[in-house]
Amino acid sequence: MPRPDIASHRGGAFLWPENSTLAFRQALALPAEQLELDVHLSADGAVVVMHDATLDRTTDATGPVRALSLAALRQVRVRGTGGEPPPTLAEAAAMTRDAGRILRLEVKADAAGRPYPGIVPACLAALEAAGMRGRCVAMSFQPLTVSELAAAGGLLRTVLLLEARPWRGMGPAGAVALARSSGATEIGLAIGELDAAAVAGFRAAGFGIGAWGANDAPAIRHGLSLGLDAITSDDPLLALRLRG
Repeated sequence: MPRPDIASHRGGAFLWPENSTLAFRQALALPAEQLELDVHLSADGAVVVMHDATLDRTTDATGPVRALSLAALRQVRVRGTGGEPPPTLAEAAAMTRDAGRILRLEVKADAAGRPYPGIVPACLAALEAAGMRGRCVAMSFQPLTVSELAAAGGLLRTVLLLEARPWRGMGPAGAVALARSSGATEIGLAIGELDAAAVAGFRAAGFGIGAWGANDAPAIRHGLSLGLDAITSDDPLLALRLRG
């Protein structure tokens, strides 16, 4: 059975301010193999690390990430960091490279769920500049974004992420068909949506399988018992301890 990689979700969101340089420094000091983060585009096309399409929840600013230039975003402060701005993908990729880890990158859509025009080439340029293209697992909930990532090539893996409702509607066969058509090499689901039968079906079809939301001991143990390729956790310390 595979020994899953542990990925620090948003840098370890239970432990440190999510998607912050502070969190990434702490997470990359752990033996977790992967650092997970999310990106949006600024007004001038810079790739900025942020989970939400808006700044309201995690920073001292408000409104869409897309509404501000990178220079303006440099004046924004991530809450709980002592005054740090949101990191760029270029900065996070360089940190991950220097720590010898794998970057697990989720390419987000805008607040309306539409892919940002140009975000995939911008992400690839940042990864390329950091020497991290081949050490990046690139993910998206948008099949068209996954297709663009897969077509570009050179990434470690491309992952189609599935929300619970569409997954329940399509089941393993539908998920495999959608992943195959989008060029994905891995399928990602919330940990509670996975069971041994689904994992076996994905494996038989030639796909890797990852899960997020493994944030307490029962969920992490469930992921370990399924033999996933990657378990993404807001508490990477707990996940590492349980994996042993």
